[in-house]
Formats: sequence, C-alpha cells, structure tokens
Amino acid sequence: MRRRTFTAGAAAGAALLAGAGCDAPGGAGHGDGEHGDGDGGDGRGSGGRRGAPVTLTVLTHYASEPLASALQTVVDAWNATHRRITVRTAAVKFPDLLTTYMVRQAAGQGADIIHPYCLWTGQLVRAGVLRPVPPTATRQIRRDFTPAAVAASSVHGTLYGYPTEVQTYALYYNKRLLRQAGIDGPPGTWQELEDAAYRTARRDRHGNMLVQGFGLSRADDASVVGQTLALLAARGGTFLTSDGRRTAIGSAAGRDVLDLERRLIDRGAADSGISLLRAFPSGQVAMAINAGWWTASLRGAMGADYREVGVAPVPGPAPDDRGTLATGFLLGVNAKSRYPGEAWEFLHWLNGVRAPAARPGRSAGGGVPVSRMSALQVSVGSMTGRADDMRALLGGDGERDADGRGGGDRNLGPFLDALRYAVPEPNGPRAQQAKSLLRKNIEDVWTGRASVDAALRTAGRQIDQELSRPY
Repeated sequence: MRRRTFTAGAAAGAALLAGAGCDAPGGAGHGDGEHGDGDGGDGRGSGGRRGAPVTLTVLTHYASEPLASALQTVVDAWNATHRRITVRTAAVKFPDLLTTYMVRQAAGQGADIIHPYCLWTGQLVRAGVLRPVPPTATRQIRRDFTPAAVAASSVHGTLYGYPTEVQTYALYYNKRLLRQAGIDGPPGTWQELEDAAYRTARRDRHGNMLVQGFGLSRADDASVVGQTLALLAARGGTFLTSDGRRTAIGSAAGRDVLDLERRLIDRGAADSGISLLRAFPSGQVAMAINAGWWTASLRGAMGADYREVGVAPVPGPAPDDRGTLATGFLLGVNAKSRYPGEAWEFLHWLNGVRAPAARPGRSAGGGVPVSRMSALQVSVGSMTGRADDMRALLGGDGERDADGRGGGDRNLGPFLDALRYAVPEPNGPRAQQAKSLLRKNIEDVWTGRASVDAALRTAGRQIDQELSRPY
C-alpha cells in the first residue's frame, strides 16, 4: 500500500487535535479503568503489581510529518492526564512495518500496541501477534464503525483491533479537460467512461501522449490492485471466494475489468508507462481511480488548479451499479503484552470515547464530539470508519466555508458515501502474497506481455497455489 505524503499544515492539525486530546472523560484521567475490560478481555489480568506504574509502547508507521506530530499530540494529552499509564511512541517507515512486527515478535521484543495494515491481519493472527478485542469493545466497535471497517479488522468474525485510518476508492476527474471535450460531468457507466477517455485523450503529431483520458498507475501494489479491485467491485465481482481459499478473479466480472483496462490502452486513451501521480496534478490525465488520501496531496500539489478536480463514485456497467474497495489500518494489542488491560484502556480512550474537536480550518462555532482518532485522521487529510464522526468533522459532505478557507473538501463526500457499500480488502494469512501475484498479472496485461485470458489463467493458478500452502 502506498503511503501518502500529506501537505496539510501540521499547525492546523495540532489545532484540530487540541480540543480532542486534553480532557479525561468521566474522571478517568488517572489510568484506573475507564474502559470496562481492564483484564484485557482474556480473564488473566495485566502483568505487574496492580496500581504500579506501567509504560506502553505503540509501534506505527507514522514516521514522517504531519503524521508523527499528530499522533504525538494525542499521546502527550493522554500522558498529561493519566498518572499511572505512560504511553511511548515508536515508528518505522511503512515498507518496513510488517517485517519489523514479525522480527521483533520472534525476538520477544514486540510493542504492546501495534498499528498494522488490515491486509496483514490474518497473517499476524496466525503468527500469534494480535489478541482479540475484549467483548465490551467489540460491541462498541460493531455499533459505531461501518461494516467495511469492522470486516477489515476481523478474521473469521473475530475483531482484532480498533479500525483507524480507512480509505475508499473513487473516480477523480479533471473538470477542465472534460469541458474542453464537450463533456458536462463525470461518467456514470463504463460506456460513458470509455467515451470520455477517448474524447479527452490527446497526442502530438509524433504520437507522444499529451493527455491521457484514463490513468493507470503502476506505482505499487495498492495503485495497481486497488484501482482494478474497485472496478471489479463496481462490476459485482470479487477477488477471492467468500471463504478466502480460492481466487475468483477469473470470473466474467474479472475478465470484463481487464478487458476494459486493456481496451483503453489499445485505443490510445491510457498509457501505464506514464506516472499517474505526476501527470494528473499537471493536468495531463482526465480521469483516474484512487483512494481518498490523494485529495490532500492534490490540494498541495495543484494549488488554485485543484478547483478543477472533481470526484465521483467508481462507475459500473449500468447506471445504478455501485461498488468499490476499502482498505485500512487497525490498532490492536500484542498477544504477548504484559499489560493488555492498560493497552485496551488507552485504545478505548483514543478510539472509543468522544471528545470535543474543532472542524478543520474553523476557529469559531465550538467543537463537535468525535473520537480522538477521528480528529487525528481528519487533521492529516484522511478518514476513519466512524461515518458519524466524519460527517460531523467534514460538515456533512466536506463543503468548504463561504470564504473558501475551510479545511473541509467537497471532494471527500464520495469517499465518505462509499463507506456504506465498499468491499473490504481480503486479509487472510497469505493476502499480501496473493495481492502481489495479482499485481504482476495485471501489469502483464497492461504492458502486453500477456493476453487477458492468459493472465487470468496464470493468476488463478498462482494465487490458488499460494493460498493452499500451509502457513
């Protein structure tokens, strides 16, 4: 999964978080059991003498700004109001995160609290790294978070952490390029998408691509697979079977998606060899599918030109088809932590308790009650799976203030709406390996190294073999 670069100001993020981090609801500011599951949900209690000081370590991928400061602001607020339980943060870069979790766990040096990509949940559970969420917290999470966020943080129906950052995929489009081609708005079907892509694509007299009608990104697994699985969901298909044991990409839906992508390339509307992440901000791509984090990056990269960016649901073959992909992260407790009760208490305070927080970019009007994690994610341009929190912070559909300086963004609306119908990324024990194999076969189609039929046969064979391997 590609880690994004946020360009929102760190100072604005700190202001948003300040109101959400300073109080200790219910007088539980002393680390003495604000969460009802003080035994960590496993009946064994926490290690150490009851009432003795405890230090917890949280290991995340928030190694760069503004993520590092946003998390530290909230942790500092906890430490300032909780005398017995102290929280310390540690971070590594995202590409090193899974390996770090596995190596440290094997060496007996795992952090008390970890923040994995949900794709890895099955692998971490199988390896004995994550412990189940306690019953009381499980009930709250199922009540307060969207089904896609809950499913992404679960394995075989058992929750293993609080959903934190959640990303859904939608269609980005350049309004100016569509207008220049005589197109009034974003496509609502695949046929409209193809027509718009062919009409907006332009080449110079030497055949060099000037404007892509539709962008295909090969930046990483998340870019290649994410946009393809979003189209697959809109077509009504799935990557794996419902039990997660076999691939379903060879279905008619999977063939239709790869046929669509290959057709856009063959007819000159797309070129997977051009960097989408550079070309779209430069006005050289009319449409592309990506996750919600990209809005913050585009605002920073495009400046005033960002007003020409629109976002719409990922279209399907028919006008009423709705479907897309959801990915995310969770905060969970290490199965070997000596202090599971204290760890769940902190996570409940961070994710399960609402506190007043200002809307981004607004200094007046008072705070809105949201979880501290929701305030954190919005401060850095992301979302959580708590849809009510997102609507409160983003002002319904993310509309800006009348003066245009509000921190909200109307383009976030479709990503928020997609939380209702998005399909979570499969997260079985070999999900990462299966995703990497799928990426390779998709790229073989894009680059002409394999036909659609050949790539689907190869992907099916390779992925099924990987999924059947003993762990």
